[in-house]
Amino acid sequence: MTAARNAEWIGEPERGSLAMLRLMAFVSLRLGRRASRLPLYGIVLYFFLFAPTARRHARRYLRLALGRAPTARDRFRHLLYFSTTIHDRVFLINDRDHQFEISVGGAALMREQLATGRGAFLMGSHMGSFEVVSSVGRRQKGLRVVMAMYEANARKINAILGAINPAARTDVVGLGHIDAMLRLSARLADGSFVGVLADRTLGEEPLQEVTVLGRRTYLPTGPMRTAAILGCPVIFMIGLYRGGNRYHVEFAPLADFSQTPAGARAAAVREAVDRYAALLDRYCRSDPYNWFNFFDFWASRGAGPRR
Repeated sequence: MTAARNAEWIGEPERGSLAMLRLMAFVSLRLGRRASRLPLYGIVLYFFLFAPTARRHARRYLRLALGRAPTARDRFRHLLYFSTTIHDRVFLINDRDHQFEISVGGAALMREQLATGRGAFLMGSHMGSFEVVSSVGRRQKGLRVVMAMYEANARKINAILGAINPAARTDVVGLGHIDAMLRLSARLADGSFVGVLADRTLGEEPLQEVTVLGRRTYLPTGPMRTAAILGCPVIFMIGLYRGGNRYHVEFAPLADFSQTPAGARAAAVREAVDRYAALLDRYCRSDPYNWFNFFDFWASRGAGPRR
């Protein structure tokens, strides 16, 4: 039951269309960011009024993150941040990142890992903007990133990127195939970084009980176990939207499995997942409007961890 509840996001229908996205990209690139942002307020108002399920889950999350009952302004701002990061994809994917003020923390960590000649896992979440992290990565000479995801998601991502910029495509290693681990190992060996978003489960995988914002929930252990088996470092990544045209990208050490013996992997993975949950907790509190999991992220009372 817990696994099924944690995978509720899969059944949520996506709204919008690729045709609308192409239109938004066309108009935005010609009008510029400031003028093309005006329709966002109408779009946000529509979802604020007519998306009751997402609204209910968002209210619960904001109550935990803010430590108080969220006002209508808080809830509107939450949706506006989400819409803004989607709109800003148009400019970031089209290499117009000069329009943004982007600060970076932990850049030295990335340079040090890049200098070793061997890749690492970049572990993020559905928080903030992955596109702004990618734009920072494109500035670093020699940095290659491949995304690890299930192919159904990869097709969606590439369709979205193609609608925004036909020349944009994500390098993806499709999970669920027998050779996926070998392909990931080869990419790491040639110095590529493997990006993965590790805060959602498909419902048919091992989970670990953690605490986020003082409430019990469950996170998939698969991404961290994969990094442990491949014996590579894991770096936490996040791109936070902070209003106006300001973003902050942060990289932080999460785990290093390069010297972890096989017998100690299970304990090391548990510790690393706990650290990942602690970082999610930290940024939910510091940047509460950047959390974009509009489903029941927290397990119901009485639900036990999935074996």
